Amino acid sequence: MGPEKSDRVELASLLAQFPGEPPLGETWLGPEALPEPALTLLAHHHHMTVTLEAHHRERVALVALASKREGELYCRKLLLKGERSGKTVLFGIVRIHLDLLTPRVRELILEEKTPLGRLLIEQGVMRRVERTALLSHPIRPVDRERFGLGPEYPDGTRMYGRLALLHCDGMPAIELLEVVRPAPPGGGDE
Repeated sequence: MGPEKSDRVELASLLAQFPGEPPLGETWLGPEALPEPALTLLAHHHHMTVTLEAHHRERVALVALASKREGELYCRKLLLKGERSGKTVLFGIVRIHLDLLTPRVRELILEEKTPLGRLLIEQGVMRRVERTALLSHPIRPVDRERFGLGPEYPDGTRMYGRLALLHCDGMPAIELLEVVRPAPPGGGDE
């Protein structure tokens, strides 16, 4: 399945927010091409925070790797880690149009303490998650480091992710790249 031009542009634009972020070398996919657990984790229109917590059976914590703000545009490169296990379960880049959110939600986002999905739910923001594209890329050295993946994940291991748009109170306020932890070799859960 080929990507829509807008998906390619969106991915390039999100990656460009943080110079030095290596290219993905992505392949664009339809849901039918996703193996489990990537299919369950990515091919939906729900918050990743909720989905990851249900799948890994633990709350996740936000780790902000880098962030920047230009006027009302705020970007963050992040990890979500299991609070109990410490295992990285997601790498992401988010671009938020702060002017489309309430002052309190903006303030909480800028604190960089709470995963976005949980924050929006707790603040009662009316939201709709629109998954716009699914992708895969070969494991990169930076993925090994971020997810703590050892040699049991051979070169060529596939990583899976999605692009999504969060509509908050009816406005397209948040753009996301979300890449989930790869399944362990041989299948199953970690």
